Amino acid sequence: MQEFSYIARTTEGEKVTGAITAGTEREALANLAGQSLFPLDVRADAPLATPSKVRRVPAQLRATMYAQLADLLRSGVPLLRSLSVLMRQTTHSGLKEVLGEVHRHVEDGATLAEAMGRYPRVFGEMSISMIRAGGEGGFLEEALKRVADFTEAQEDLRKRTTGALAYPVFLGVVGTLVVIVLMIFFVPNFENLFDDLRARGELPVVTDMLLNTSAVMGQYWIYISVALVVAGFFLARWLQTDQGRLVLDRVRLKLPIIGKVFLSLAVARFCRVLGTLLHNGVPIVRSLEISADATGNKVLGLAVIEASENISAGESLAGPLASSGHFPPMVTEMVAVAEESNTLENVLLDIADSLERRTWRQLDIAVRLIEPIMLLMLASVVLVLVIALLLPVLKMSTTLQ
Repeated sequence: MQEFSYIARTTEGEKVTGAITAGTEREALANLAGQSLFPLDVRADAPLATPSKVRRVPAQLRATMYAQLADLLRSGVPLLRSLSVLMRQTTHSGLKEVLGEVHRHVEDGATLAEAMGRYPRVFGEMSISMIRAGGEGGFLEEALKRVADFTEAQEDLRKRTTGALAYPVFLGVVGTLVVIVLMIFFVPNFENLFDDLRARGELPVVTDMLLNTSAVMGQYWIYISVALVVAGFFLARWLQTDQGRLVLDRVRLKLPIIGKVFLSLAVARFCRVLGTLLHNGVPIVRSLEISADATGNKVLGLAVIEASENISAGESLAGPLASSGHFPPMVTEMVAVAEESNTLENVLLDIADSLERRTWRQLDIAVRLIEPIMLLMLASVVLVLVIALLLPVLKMSTTLQ
């Protein structure tokens, strides 16, 4: 059972608000009708918790489940039987449990979207909204197929981005570890060799700084490690807050080279999600609310939320997107023309395709630039270490001559 908040009118026309307990939204509406109330708005106070065994259902597995459900329904298999088939054949224990719960709620009279809406962590708000629109508009099979295609496309985008950035990240981690090992275990071996030069005050400044830094790292490495771990923990916690995510996303967009890639990916995700939702009959204000989260960037998300507020007031979408300063002029101009010609959903999907193609070219160029830059940085650090250790040796050899 779940709590639903409602706004309704009595038979005399008086507006009343309250809460009612029911198994589904449809049941809540029926209960209100039984009390001679005419509901204006009924909303679940909070979705039911996801079963404890479910941590994360892989996107590819969800996409396959959506596609198979669409095929079963298109072949004339009833919804309850289709859910039973999917539940029996899945090997993922968490998804099996959730599908069992969805089957039970549908059996109790809930729609597929209402049953899935109880587990937003598994299915996602965008998928639920598209399935709800499909169920209400009579094109559930098509909506499920589109959800499957979109889920696969988003997962492919994530994997390609992760794969492209894997090597630069690997270089950075390995390079940092190499420098730390040299500073803690290799550099201290030269300290006794340079004692005479240090006593005479002839030790080069860069060598003296290197030896002092190495001594501090070797003596206090435990405390430094603990401090870094603690700082990393609190930084990670802070970055999970709204303010932290906003700061991080703002920094991402301002990064040299890679910042444009982050922006293009976020705008492409926004356009694809919004276009897909509009194409499936989801109202534009609700579509914008979902698309704001789908961008994956708080800065762009806030701009989209502001745009949704302007649309509620009767304004266009292109204006607030352009005034935010984060959306490329080409995108806002195409959106403005699409709004005038009433082809917004198709144009948004075309923009997403175009941006993704351009983003892959940008990402390829960025990765090709980042790799030599990181190699040069690593080589420069090692060169400084070598020069700092060789200068005293050269000075000692000159003195001996």
